[in-house]
Amino acid sequence: MKYYIIAGEASGDLHASNLVKNIRLNDGNAEIRGWGGDLMQKEGVTLVKHYRDLAFMGFAEVIQHLPEILKNIKFCKSDILEFNPDVLILVDYPGFNLRIAKFAKQAGFKIVYYVSPQVWAWKSSRVHLIKEVVDKMLVIFPFEKTFYRKYNYEVDFVGHPLLDVINQSPYSSLKDFLKENNLPDKPIVALLPGSRHQEIQNMLPLMRDTALRFPTYQFVIAGAPSAQKEWYADFLNYPNISIVSGKTYELLSHAVAGLITSGTATMEAALWGVPEVICYRAKGLAGTISYHLAKRLIGKKLKFIGIVNLVMEKEVVKELIQHELTVDNLSNELKKLLDDADYRERIIREYKLINEKLGGPGASARAAKVIADFLNTNKNTTIA
Repeated sequence: MKYYIIAGEASGDLHASNLVKNIRLNDGNAEIRGWGGDLMQKEGVTLVKHYRDLAFMGFAEVIQHLPEILKNIKFCKSDILEFNPDVLILVDYPGFNLRIAKFAKQAGFKIVYYVSPQVWAWKSSRVHLIKEVVDKMLVIFPFEKTFYRKYNYEVDFVGHPLLDVINQSPYSSLKDFLKENNLPDKPIVALLPGSRHQEIQNMLPLMRDTALRFPTYQFVIAGAPSAQKEWYADFLNYPNISIVSGKTYELLSHAVAGLITSGTATMEAALWGVPEVICYRAKGLAGTISYHLAKRLIGKKLKFIGIVNLVMEKEVVKELIQHELTVDNLSNELKKLLDDADYRERIIREYKLINEKLGGPGASARAAKVIADFLNTNKNTTIA
C-alpha cells in the first residue's frame, strides 16, 4: 500500500520513524512518502520537505512567513494528489495538518491522525473538525480517550511512543559520554530550551544566569537537530556551560536534573527519570498578549501546562510560568532538586507511576496494527 505521512517537528519525525518501522513489518510492500526529518528518511521514507523548513512559532512569526506557509500548503495538496496514497497519516502539527486533513477528506482519502492535537488544553472547537475529517484518531495519553468520548468520538489509545525509544536505547556510560563530548567530570544538569529560535532566545538567558550560581555542576544544552549553531553562540562563553547537539536522550540518561521548556521535552525528562523544573515564558508585547489569552482559554480547563502533571493530575514537578520564571525562583527550585534527597525521591517515585499510566512499551507497534486493521477493513470502500 501507499502511505503519505506528515510530521512537522522533531518529535513528530521521531514518532513517525518508529511508526514506519512497524508499518513495514505489517506491509512488506509499503511505499511511503512524507514530510518530516532525517529519522524518517533513514527508515526509507521518500522525504518531500524537511521539518526544519516548517517550524514557525507564535502569531508574529506565522504572519511574517504566511506566504511561505500558504505555498507549502498548496504544494502539499498537489503532491498528495499526485502520489494518490491509500492513507494519509498526520502526526501532531495541527495548524498545518488539520488544513491538509480537510482537503484530503474532500478529495476522498482515508485519514489517520497519530498523536492528537492538544485540543484538551485549548482550541477544543477543533474537535468538531476532527470528527468531520479524521477517520481514525490514535492518542498517546489515557485522559485523551475520556476527553474525546465527551464529544461522542471514539479514539484508540495506543500508549506513548517515547517508552519504545527509551527501552531500546543502549547509550554509552557516563565516563564515555563525558570523553566523547569533551566534557569535564562534573555532575550534569541538562538544559532543554526548546528547538525553535524564539524559544531558545526566550529561555536560555534565564537558564544561563541560573547555571552561573551552581559552579560545581556543569550545565549542558541539548542542541536541537534543526537549530543553527549561532543561536547558542552567546551562551557558551562560560566555564560551566557547554552544548551537545543531536544527543538529547543520551544527555538525559546521564543528567542529575533538568531545566526544561514546557512541551514534549518535559515528558521525555520524566521518562528518563530526571527531576526537572518546567519553564515557560513569552517575551515582548505580542508574547505577553498571547500568554494572557492562552491563560484565559486554558486556565478554565487545566490546572497545569506540564504534560507530566497533566497525566498524573497533580503537581509532580514544579512549573515556573511567565512572571514566576525568574532566576531566583529557578535557582531555588534547582537547589531543592539537587540537595533535598526526599524531594528528589518523591519525584522519581511519581515518574515510575507515569510509565504505568502511559501503557508501557509497544505504542508504535500498536499504532501500526490499528492502521493495518483500519485499512484492511476499509480496503474496498471509498470515503465520500
